[in-house]
Amino acid sequence: MQSEIRTKLLEAFSNANGEFISGQKISETIGVSRTAVWKHMEELRKEGYELEAVRRLGYRITKKPDKISANEIRLGLQTKVIGRTIHFEDQVTSTQKIAQGLASEGTPEGTIVVADQQTSGRGRMARAWYSPSGTGIWMSLIIRPNIPVSSTPQLTLLTAVAIVQAIEEVTPLKPDIKWPNDLLINGKKVVGILTELQAEADQVHSVIIGTGINVNQQESDFPDELKPIATSLFQESNKKVERSQLIQSILLKFENLYHLYLENGFRPIKLLWESYAISLNREITARTLNGTVKGKALGINDKGALLIESEEGDMIEIYSADINLSE
Repeated sequence: MQSEIRTKLLEAFSNANGEFISGQKISETIGVSRTAVWKHMEELRKEGYELEAVRRLGYRITKKPDKISANEIRLGLQTKVIGRTIHFEDQVTSTQKIAQGLASEGTPEGTIVVADQQTSGRGRMARAWYSPSGTGIWMSLIIRPNIPVSSTPQLTLLTAVAIVQAIEEVTPLKPDIKWPNDLLINGKKVVGILTELQAEADQVHSVIIGTGINVNQQESDFPDELKPIATSLFQESNKKVERSQLIQSILLKFENLYHLYLENGFRPIKLLWESYAISLNREITARTLNGTVKGKALGINDKGALLIESEEGDMIEIYSADINLSE
């Protein structure tokens, strides 16, 4: 019951767009007495909300705490499907692991799993992903597209574009995309994307897109081995970012691009991706499971593979690799 009242209360403030709401209006909206309204305001203050109370005008929220919760994400979310089912935990081993279980159980398309902290976060090739509490976005999204299995790598690229667009909307920063799944700012990694499938040879059951975003870390928050290669949105802009707002923006950007993709194919996504890509027309080294390829990155094909013109003049398609950019 208390959680329902809190949801209604925060929703009322969200709909007020920073304007005052009278105590009487709050009382009617959440279904409690005027005396009880004051009690709920005090509870919000204890949670870190800063409230302004003015006689005859009522209350308004002047500052929200930097916290993630299902309510914080849901309130103000503008999507129709993506993010409408939220599974939130303060701490998990891995949001990907939980999402895999939910996907197997038939959770609706658009379900997200979000955690404030991961104890065993991971990236591509089973690498660890540092995921401390109170600083970043650790999230997995479950979708069920009716596309061939061979087309699923395109969704990693689509997700990268959605996150770049959201970061540009919420901050003054302009990230670069490094194929296939990293976002960089000033050459340092700020976002990683991990896409996994539940599929048969000819049918996709679900695609689980994991995202790790370094949001409000300071340099001292990173282990020494990561300081030279990792950064955060806060470090690059010197401004704290409200994580729930960034999640909402990512989900809306993703939903719009996903609809565009399902209706018009990969071509418009490909053009957008290439406009943000840092590796194109540069000499790169691609380390694959079958060896190392050196050459010039020319673009991506319609499957999302990276096209490299080798030093010998051959055109090579790379579907999975670690990429190093030449200076």
